[in-house]
Amino acid sequence: MTAPESEPAVKAALPSAMDEEETLKLLRDGRLEMAGRLVEATNMTLYCTVRLGERAAACVYKPVRGERPLWDFPDGTLAAREVAAYEVSQATGWHIVPPTVYREGPFGPGMCQLWIDTEREVDLMRLVRSRNPVVRRMAVFDAVVNNADRKGGHLLPLPTGHVYGVDHGVCFAVEDKLRTVLWQWRGKPLSREAVGVLAKLERELDSGSLGRRLRELLTTAEVEATWKRVRRLLDTGIHPYPFEGWPAVPWPPI
Repeated sequence: MTAPESEPAVKAALPSAMDEEETLKLLRDGRLEMAGRLVEATNMTLYCTVRLGERAAACVYKPVRGERPLWDFPDGTLAAREVAAYEVSQATGWHIVPPTVYREGPFGPGMCQLWIDTEREVDLMRLVRSRNPVVRRMAVFDAVVNNADRKGGHLLPLPTGHVYGVDHGVCFAVEDKLRTVLWQWRGKPLSREAVGVLAKLERELDSGSLGRRLRELLTTAEVEATWKRVRRLLDTGIHPYPFEGWPAVPWPPI
């Protein structure tokens, strides 16, 4: 992500496992100060600073009232879907989605997500086409959440080698809508790591805390469909192929 040029970015330390809860508290309870708007975004996306006591970080705030209506997703649900994607990300242990909360803000309720400063020297097209195991995890994650819009620009590479993914407002549809630039593993066997993570997700969705949390953010049918996608991945043991009758790649791809 690139911060609006009119305001200097507030550098945010990336959360470790030890301070994840502190970061979530900052995002949830801190005072939002708007600095600019990301005009290239489809929906209202505001670049902000969030402050709580001595702590401050840059973040993105997407109010529900700024969501444009979509023909295939219920109005006013995109912010909750972004939070649901974070919850699944945390359950995998892969930390694909930056810390994200649902909260009140200057323009009403919406999602608030930690801003991530990226490694600017990385060639995104090369990363998208790579066999990078971190990106492969994201391909599995997208199949689970049914991501209908995985563009290359939604990948945020870090100097450490980690890659975050953002913009998950059009996930969790009941119908198969996977649309992504990460098809290089289609039909390939899932890694042993992925199978283990999926087995854990299946349990958590069926009778664990993840299922309970997602039911607060999504419809019961959407949560059940998520469980079925996980079960299908485990049954087939492979990365999915594109679905017939649905565009395989978003446009523009980056």
